[in-house]
Amino acid sequence: MTTNVGSTKRVTAADIARSLGVSRATVGFVLNDTPGQKISQATRDRVLGEAARLGYRANAAARALASGRSRIVLLVMPDWPLDHNLRANLDEASLALDRAGYSLVTSTTHPGGRAQPLWETLSPDVVMGLTPFSRDQIAAFRAAGVEHIVPDTSREDGFAFGELSDGATLQVRHLVERGRTRIAVVGAVDPRLAELVALRRSAAMAEIERHPGVELVATSAIDAESAASVLSEIVAAGADGVVAYNDDVAAWLLRAALRAGLDVPGSLAIVGHDDAPVAGLLVPALTSVRVDIAGLGRYFAELALEAADGVPLPADLPTATTEIVPRETT
Repeated sequence: MTTNVGSTKRVTAADIARSLGVSRATVGFVLNDTPGQKISQATRDRVLGEAARLGYRANAAARALASGRSRIVLLVMPDWPLDHNLRANLDEASLALDRAGYSLVTSTTHPGGRAQPLWETLSPDVVMGLTPFSRDQIAAFRAAGVEHIVPDTSREDGFAFGELSDGATLQVRHLVERGRTRIAVVGAVDPRLAELVALRRSAAMAEIERHPGVELVATSAIDAESAASVLSEIVAAGADGVVAYNDDVAAWLLRAALRAGLDVPGSLAIVGHDDAPVAGLLVPALTSVRVDIAGLGRYFAELALEAADGVPLPADLPTATTEIVPRETT
């Protein structure tokens, strides 16, 4: 006996039961791997084989309702641009969670946003953030029934996904090693990056002060449209080296310098940050800072699994390796 199931109709356990001539309960026990049921291996194989033939897919909503688990980790992100490093971080976390049977879903909070929050519609097992949540946010999560929140402000769990500033220190050191003594620090105009730009700028300025004879001659922030005018100001200030917030900023400056006929790196050396793929494609190729944050992405997933399933965290906290990748702009 077989049942033809239309392509637009979701295959159910009842369809499988009718097709095989067995009870709906037997099919349910097999599909849910219900413990304590005396079902022969032959019957199990028949049920699973017929489920595959008919294209059965478990109803995630029903399963979540029955188990109280959605197998979803919701990452509530600040309103940051999705740059190269952040994408790599999320890719690692998503892969690690997928291997444990969880889906990573991201949601970006926008000032004045009117969309219904995903933590109210998805019933996530865990809500995570890249930065600490406010009291109001935590209250909203709790009101929606979210049980696990990371970072958990009630304890010290070592969670820190804040921006790393070691790269700015390396940028300055590299320029000094190349004989540059008059350095400009250039950030991005994007207001969403203000805090991150300030962190790197402060680190760069602190490192400049550690080198006698090396001077900070300018600090600026640019976008693609203002790069040429900012470059003129930097050159007028006598800069011979630039610490750029990221590779986009560095690329804007490099383009403006080449269009102005400036010798790079002869007259002006430029160091980017993040070692995005474009850095090696530019001509001249861009010196940049590479940050290996794969370990942080995996730790992100481990924190979620600890919260949801009680999986112990590794004894050692992850570390990010930061290094200069020398190319032609220095």
